[in-house]
Amino acid sequence: MERESMEFDVVIVGAGPAGLSAACRLMQQAQEAGSELSVCVVEKGSEVGAHILSGAVIETTAIDELFPNWKELGAPLNTPVTDDQIFVLKSQEKAQKVPNLFVPKTMHNHGNYIVSLGNLSRWLAEQAESLGVEVFPGFAASEVLFNDDGSVKGVATGDMGIAADGSQKDSYMPGMELHAKYTLFAEGCRGHLGKQLISRFELDKDAGPQHYGIGIKELWDINPEQHKEGLVMHTAGWPLSESDSKGGGFLYHAENNQVVLGLITDLCYSNPHVSPFDEMQRFKQNPVVKQYLEGGKRVSYGARAIAKGGPQALPKMNFPGGLLIGCEAGTLNFAKIKGTHTAMKSGMVAAEVVFKVIQNGSQGGDNLEGFKTEFEACWAYKELHQQRNFGPAMHKFGNIIGGAFAFVDLNIFNGKLPFTLQDSTPDHATLKPASECKVINYPKPDGVISFDKLSSVFLSNTNHEEDQPCHLKLADDSIPLGDNLAKFDEPAQRYCPAGVYEIIEDEAGKRFQINSQNCVHCKTCDIKDPAQNITWVTPEGAGGPNYPNM
Repeated sequence: MERESMEFDVVIVGAGPAGLSAACRLMQQAQEAGSELSVCVVEKGSEVGAHILSGAVIETTAIDELFPNWKELGAPLNTPVTDDQIFVLKSQEKAQKVPNLFVPKTMHNHGNYIVSLGNLSRWLAEQAESLGVEVFPGFAASEVLFNDDGSVKGVATGDMGIAADGSQKDSYMPGMELHAKYTLFAEGCRGHLGKQLISRFELDKDAGPQHYGIGIKELWDINPEQHKEGLVMHTAGWPLSESDSKGGGFLYHAENNQVVLGLITDLCYSNPHVSPFDEMQRFKQNPVVKQYLEGGKRVSYGARAIAKGGPQALPKMNFPGGLLIGCEAGTLNFAKIKGTHTAMKSGMVAAEVVFKVIQNGSQGGDNLEGFKTEFEACWAYKELHQQRNFGPAMHKFGNIIGGAFAFVDLNIFNGKLPFTLQDSTPDHATLKPASECKVINYPKPDGVISFDKLSSVFLSNTNHEEDQPCHLKLADDSIPLGDNLAKFDEPAQRYCPAGVYEIIEDEAGKRFQINSQNCVHCKTCDIKDPAQNITWVTPEGAGGPNYPNM
């Protein structure tokens, strides 16, 4: 069966904040100009928001611009921040509160809101559809299409009904080609297609390596008397300090007697025995966190990588026929631990640049050189530039000394120090041999505050069609046992937060097993594998987690 095709002015890959903001802004301009415009958003999740995971505390700068009447439109920003607290955790039992006077000003959250980013994305999709955008959830963009001149022509969605052996099942349906004058890629951190485009067009040749963290998050229903709606708490130090790892924790009191909490582990860690999932379970045992969870019930779980390299790591975002936007490129402001507003703004700038060239009669394929100028002139890029030293300082000096540097850089010099710190070592190259590192004996889960991976994955509502090709591709099948196990005790067993990778030993010997059914699409394996041997590709559309209120 041949693939059918559909024609649009603009195709957007990914129904997250960046992609949906771009779609909305495109249609707003078309309505203002009284012109026709066809815009399509394709989303691999079973519904919009199914794969969206973030803390999240949102700054309203971008949504104020996009929909000034967002309150009247019913945007799900219902919990204003009422209190900020930052703690340095010294051990499992001890914590020290940091006085607000010594907190980098980027960490202050007055005027911000605690939100479910999945629900915000669902709301943005409703606004987009009301403006005339076509939104197609459940269809994974699996392939970039190119014109004869090498410019991007659009994308193809993945075939449905392919068996694990590659044969066509009775349910087989070929993918659909979506052709466009311009294609915007908003897949989020470490996007599968974006990774290919960065390589093909050498978009990162003038940038430093991107850096990442893995964020692991839980949603809890807690006792009303322990709930403090609007409280935002961040932590540094323990448990990551015990393995000389970087990162920090968060706990936000949302509406309806719920808290969201999690731990971000920077993927520049060097000890291959580190398990970000188990670090998260330990984090909850400190009294400043545990006091809110006791007597409560964990109701959801998820994990997602974040791009946190700052402007030093931003690739060129434009190429013939399209743009990378949002976390696909890496627009997160790590000094604020926020990326929604900057991702949205990058999508809005993209929409304005693309609409202008279409209005000027372009038939597509342009290199969109005007985007760089427009993006670097906007507040989002200026904000990223201001905080450019925050991430590298944390990597070089650790959270405590790095935090002190950030205070001086941001509070005293307003980000205008006459130098830019660099971190030139990619995260996959930081591991030391396992024999040189301390083995970490994580405590067994208690089933009350801490839990195991499989029960956690169950709460993520993750599901994939069982009989389909594995979407976690090994370039060389021999590397996991031949190299990674011998040198690093195969760290995939531990850096994956969903129990996807296992070393199985039986009478036939050892084998490397991939439980792809468990995959929550966090992309950590694609980032941290020391041999860069694992490539995450899109599974069949609608597969993966189904996050509620995350």
